[in-house]
Amino acid sequence: MLREREWQALEAAHQAQVDAWTTGHLDRRRRREKHPVEDFLFTYYSHRPAQLRRWHPGAGVVLLGDAALERLGWRFYTEVDAGAAGSGVAVDVAGFLAERGATVDFVTGLLAATASRPAQLGCFGLHEWAMVYRLREGEQRHEDWPLRLEPAGTDAVVEAHPVRCTHFDAFRFFTEPARPLNAHQPTREAQVALEQPGCLHATMDLYKWTSKLVPALPSSLIAACFQLARDAREVDMRASPYDLRSLGVSPIHVETAAGRAEYVRLQRDLAIRGQRLRSAIVRLCRPLTASRSRRRSGGQ
Repeated sequence: MLREREWQALEAAHQAQVDAWTTGHLDRRRRREKHPVEDFLFTYYSHRPAQLRRWHPGAGVVLLGDAALERLGWRFYTEVDAGAAGSGVAVDVAGFLAERGATVDFVTGLLAATASRPAQLGCFGLHEWAMVYRLREGEQRHEDWPLRLEPAGTDAVVEAHPVRCTHFDAFRFFTEPARPLNAHQPTREAQVALEQPGCLHATMDLYKWTSKLVPALPSSLIAACFQLARDAREVDMRASPYDLRSLGVSPIHVETAAGRAEYVRLQRDLAIRGQRLRSAIVRLCRPLTASRSRRRSGGQ
């Protein structure tokens, strides 16, 4: 149980952090400007800044005080008996699982399977290069930003190094000529069997998976996944073929041995952080999946 002043302090701190993360994006949106690093998490994923800003304690936490009653108008919240404290407000776990239980099961299974595998650190971020392979000038996804190398030089990097992308949602943006060059042919059906913790996109997706489990997971965990996803996206675009120096984004020259070594070092650090958060998500989801299993079997 959290007294009103306790949970309101946590809420205010969370909102201040999210405001610091999202102010630039919201300003650019009003000006109709784009930033391929800072805006990605709000354009690629569906969780909006206002949703990220809304603080949730997570399942099993009772909020006390009159201010908590406002949440009875929020989705998946309910009034509960708080004993001597009277009544409180908490996440409606039963209602949440009735609607989102299949998602909880999928996310738990996917992240547990991913966490069980060793991190593969030999992709060198070439997925972004494969997305522009053999495209003509102006055809690339981030058309507002020039390539660091001329098209022929960009193609040569893809052809000179093994492409080892294991992530379907990255692979699906490969150009047609690049797909046969990949060591894997990921599909949505093979996602659970193929994803591994070294993948920057799998690391970024931790934010997506936690956002799909709101409000059952605490906002502190979702915020940590968002921060990690921001850091992973920066490395992703620094290693990309795009020249983003005008935005203050220094390139990682993965076309060189020194650049590939730098990428692997940063990739390893992100993978370690991702494994910690992945384990935390699974740990919090296990009681939810167990509760769902009991309810389906007729238990209490």
